[in-house]
Amino acid sequence: MTAVPPWPRLLGLAGLLPQLACAIIAWMGPAQWHEPSRVIGALYAALILTFLGGTWWGIAAAAPAAERRGGLAWLWIAAVIPSLFAWAILSLSYLGELAAEAVLVMLGAGILVALGVDWRIGPLAPRWWMQLRAPLSLLLGIATIALGLA
Repeated sequence: MTAVPPWPRLLGLAGLLPQLACAIIAWMGPAQWHEPSRVIGALYAALILTFLGGTWWGIAAAAPAAERRGGLAWLWIAAVIPSLFAWAILSLSYLGELAAEAVLVMLGAGILVALGVDWRIGPLAPRWWMQLRAPLSLLLGIATIALGLA
């Protein structure tokens, strides 16, 4: 495996900071900040899920032409699912049909499940892809679920 380049590693780790801050606030911060940190954390998790779908779309678009013609329908479909999932979860939450706990646990689980697509992308992604994606998705998914359980 090739080492993860410095910029993707640094920026990927920086992307964990908002969710970790929300989780810390929800668990240890002043009571009046608990609910806002959960709402902000849910929005951030949804944003990241949408971002992941966008990366998959970009990987599919950059694939060799022979791959794009026939073998990537699954990836094009997978690329739109995170945005639709996040939209549905946030919409149900806004309508009062899902509690904040459920929203955060489902979004966290979605981030963890997304690792399956990252893994399946295989040779289309940079060699270091899973070295970056696995720890980021694991930490973000767990932080999002922990936020839901706060």
